Amino acid sequence: MGTEQVVEKILSDASKQAAEIKSQAAEKISAAQAELAGQISDYEKQTERLAEKNAEDEKSHILAAARMENAREFLVEKCRILDDVFEKSAENLKNLPDAEYKKLFADLMLAAVETGDEEVVVGKDETRIDESFVREVSGKLAHGYKNELHLSLQREKLSAGFILKRGKIKNNVSLEVLLVQARKELEIELAKELFVN
Repeated sequence: MGTEQVVEKILSDASKQAAEIKSQAAEKISAAQAELAGQISDYEKQTERLAEKNAEDEKSHILAAARMENAREFLVEKCRILDDVFEKSAENLKNLPDAEYKKLFADLMLAAVETGDEEVVVGKDETRIDESFVREVSGKLAHGYKNELHLSLQREKLSAGFILKRGKIKNNVSLEVLLVQARKELEIELAKELFVN
């Protein structure tokens, strides 16, 4: 399973939350429109006696301010929901059963290896990616690779996943990096759907 498949899995997990975002957004927009309609109605009654030009200027200012406030509140809510979605996705991935967790990161490691003699750096609390796991993955490398992957004594601040290190070259395949990539893709999709109107 490569990085693209992991991103697809994360996006799939998040799609349910995306539907909720869309539903909540529709409710907020509907409520804001109803409130705005009420404000406009009240405003029109109060300004009938004013000169037409002054009334139109004031109406434009009220509408612009209401739209800006509605957009700001919607953006804040969207960010909060996305934070929740990705926090839950991270927890779900970290709490995968051992077999699924190892398969996921074995597939990612096989896809990320460039030479086969990289050092595998894991997080300080990582217990499932150990020396025997790394040897097993190393043994599965295709012909042409060195089959010399080894676990580093060095530990990094990673919640899950690993970094492949060869000299000064690092390939970060940590949960944090995968989630950032997935979030960027989801935000682009949500922007297309939610901000069309």
